[in-house]
Amino acid sequence: MKEETKRRQDSEKALDMLHGPLLKKIIFFALPIAASSILQQLFNAADVAVAGRFAESGALAAVGSNSVLVGLFVNLFVGLSVGTNVVIAQYIGQKRTQEVGTVVHTSMLFSMICGLVMMAAGLALSRFLLVLVDTPEDVLERALLYLRIYCVGMVFIIPYNFGAAILRSIGDTRRPLYCLIASGLLNICLNLLLVIKFHLGVAGVAIATVISNAFSASVVLYILCHESEMIRLYRNRLRIHNDALKKIVQIGAPAALQSAVFSISNICIQTAVNRFGSGAVAGMTAALNFEYLGYFIVSAFAQTIVTFIGQNYGAGQYERCKKILRLCLIGAATGTILVISVFILARGELIRIFTVDPVEIEYAMARFLYVMPFLFLTSTYEVVGSALRGMGRSTLPAVFTLLGMVVFRVFWVYVVFPLWSSFQTLIIVYPVSWALTGGMMLLYYVSQRGRLFAA
Repeated sequence: MKEETKRRQDSEKALDMLHGPLLKKIIFFALPIAASSILQQLFNAADVAVAGRFAESGALAAVGSNSVLVGLFVNLFVGLSVGTNVVIAQYIGQKRTQEVGTVVHTSMLFSMICGLVMMAAGLALSRFLLVLVDTPEDVLERALLYLRIYCVGMVFIIPYNFGAAILRSIGDTRRPLYCLIASGLLNICLNLLLVIKFHLGVAGVAIATVISNAFSASVVLYILCHESEMIRLYRNRLRIHNDALKKIVQIGAPAALQSAVFSISNICIQTAVNRFGSGAVAGMTAALNFEYLGYFIVSAFAQTIVTFIGQNYGAGQYERCKKILRLCLIGAATGTILVISVFILARGELIRIFTVDPVEIEYAMARFLYVMPFLFLTSTYEVVGSALRGMGRSTLPAVFTLLGMVVFRVFWVYVVFPLWSSFQTLIIVYPVSWALTGGMMLLYYVSQRGRLFAA
């Protein structure tokens, strides 16, 4: 009787993506993902606000100088975890549930190994990377301290993301959300304690982040160790299964490359921003906290479409796949426009949450006005690219991202920007590259739709 109750509870957690109306299910799947990312960003924003308002002068710029490097490290493995999500989702759609366990155990052991490797690499290369991006000299040592402490947390961040991907593959987006709420509240409390009470400054912000990441990873691992048999994690079964790893990497590696090159292009832009001084770095950091909140709506629908299309494509329900893409595109663009409109209207008050420095405010205001209104364009490449990955086509989205987000941005930074060396000329590259990449992705999908959905 107890086992039967357990199975019934587990089936209720798993969302049926293969039958019935789609809109409500997509929204209820996407909302917890968006809420998770937004809450995580709000907690990160609390880090920045505490650093900017309560730590020593220059602390905000020191934390902000690391944003693109931290994004590179994290996005690389968030992208790779997409492979786990897609492979499990397709197995569920094909009713090959017996093979799911090998993917789960391979993924988690792989993520733990990657965490150790990334921690070691980050600690060894942190100074080199910060110098490479022209971190302002007056904040270099504090930025280095923050990055080295943050890199210790890689052993927790990467397993958490792979564990969350496993839960999302069966339709469970709520428990990762609850986990992030708890770890985020812990992060805020530790920030206030370590920075305001113990005056640890930048180091306190980084230590709080590492501890909260360790907490979230522990909770997700606990959940997986007590899950239903299909995705249950057993410590004595942790091993690398070559076939499972190959499938994960085939789908996840191009997605990881896409995320990494996206971050690399941002590093090029950050290097140019750093030349305007620590005021520009701090202003960009303040504005980005709000821009990320809008982007996470797009990202939520992109993660949603991977799982929904993964299951339906695996089941051969191609008309349903087309409808999923339309609904996710509309939802991502509409949600982003609504959120960003509010931010732009209240930009003055919002920026002053983070800084009262006039120079920093001026740079933040430029980002609000020249970049944020066009953020909805990211849905064109994020959602369509994720749909293609859900069908197992992961290489071309990565190629299009490489062309639009790296090649074009590097050309802009090193050819166009020197001709008109203003801050506005530099940051306008964001919306232009979004439109270019999205256009390529949409054209490819429209031209190949017949082949992609051939019975």
